[in-house]
Amino acid sequence: MAMTSNKTQCFKCKKEKITYSCKGCSKEFCFMDLSEHKQILNQELNHITNDYDEFKQKINEQRENPQNHSLIKKINEWEIDSIEKIQQKAQNWRESVLEYSPSVVNDIEMKFNDLNEQIKQIQEENDFNETILNYLRNQLMKITEEFNNPSNISIEQDSQSFINEISFIVSKKSKFNRWKQNGITLVGGNGKGQEFNQLSGPEGIFVDKKKKIFIADYDNHRIVAWKYIAKEGQIIAGGNGQGKGLDQLNCPTDVIVDQQNHSIIIADHGNKRVIQWLNQKQQILINNIDCRGLAMDKYGFLYVSNWLRNEVRRWKMGEYNNEGIIVAGGNGSGSRLNQLNLPTFIFVDEDQSVYISDSNNHRVMKWKKDAKEGTIVAGENRKGENLNQLSNPQKIVVNDLGHLYVADFENHRIMRWREGKDDGEVIVGGNDKGNQSNQFNGPCGLSFDDEGNLYVADYFNQRIQKFVTIL
Repeated sequence: MAMTSNKTQCFKCKKEKITYSCKGCSKEFCFMDLSEHKQILNQELNHITNDYDEFKQKINEQRENPQNHSLIKKINEWEIDSIEKIQQKAQNWRESVLEYSPSVVNDIEMKFNDLNEQIKQIQEENDFNETILNYLRNQLMKITEEFNNPSNISIEQDSQSFINEISFIVSKKSKFNRWKQNGITLVGGNGKGQEFNQLSGPEGIFVDKKKKIFIADYDNHRIVAWKYIAKEGQIIAGGNGQGKGLDQLNCPTDVIVDQQNHSIIIADHGNKRVIQWLNQKQQILINNIDCRGLAMDKYGFLYVSNWLRNEVRRWKMGEYNNEGIIVAGGNGSGSRLNQLNLPTFIFVDEDQSVYISDSNNHRVMKWKKDAKEGTIVAGENRKGENLNQLSNPQKIVVNDLGHLYVADFENHRIMRWREGKDDGEVIVGGNDKGNQSNQFNGPCGLSFDDEGNLYVADYFNQRIQKFVTIL
């Protein structure tokens, strides 16, 4: 610091004194205040020295023990916190599984008891063959698979995050399914004809678990199958001209796939017979029957509608050499609850209740097992286009929520009836007759795949339309 002989004002005490300049801050201080100022600077230097010594000690400690790094501590804290969250979430999912597990076991047990009753009945009657044994064996395999891998609950992992996030999934079937109103033409739509990309009067259809579509191609006297996203179909039955030979068909109206042996069963309407095709080998199951619609229940019983005798009959699996048992109608043509008038397509639910498209009565009937008469579940005894009416109903499907789906042929729409409701609702179509993607011209057959997508045989448009579900 430099001394000056001039008196100036001290920065600290503000008095006129001999002052000394501090080169660090360029301020003037009297002798007393300059000493205090130096002392303050010395204290600050001591602080810096102490901080330096402390930091040097931290460096030495870090070198000796690198695990004490602050970032390592933060990682350890993150690890503990994450483990606690994972453990808590895992416990929550365990509780959820324990909550739903009894219902899953109860469902499996019900199916198992049902199968056990069938086995007991077969043992008591001592009446079985290889087909029945194969059916029982397959049913037991299905129940075992369902028990080991329940279809309605599962654990899913989200692999997008660093640590896979898991979710407990309980499948719930929507009660209010909707479909896009513009259909996609999967099959046909290329005019009436018999080429591999054409149809001629498609009636009954069946969609299997692989989304393969089986079509009763009425005027072409054949059954064609279209694999998922195929450009051409494959003839799997008939296609050898109209005729009554075993390798021929005559105006087939319906087709179902027997899941037990993967054969197809056909309502060979023009030949008045039900015929089975298995690996290009044919077997007539039922002869001399004016068949239109087919159905098979979970026990393997085959149901056939006889539209001229106004009845539906049931045959036991493998025993088609008798007249079968009447399960609906059989009381002449009429509109009473114990009568039918030109029944076409049929559906059988889990309880062996039979649903019938009573086409000339413009209604759908439900006959419970062993009932003497049916109940009207859709439409009424006169044709019309109101929401409580039908006009020549054709193919029907009932889902496990009890919702009835009907191909309303002459109203060019697909209808849904919820159980107990007087009015139905239009789910697709109903936009007048036409060939646009949101129109039909005589919808006849319908089916669903496992994802809930709807398939419709559009009879006069010579095409199969797919309507994608939007849940």
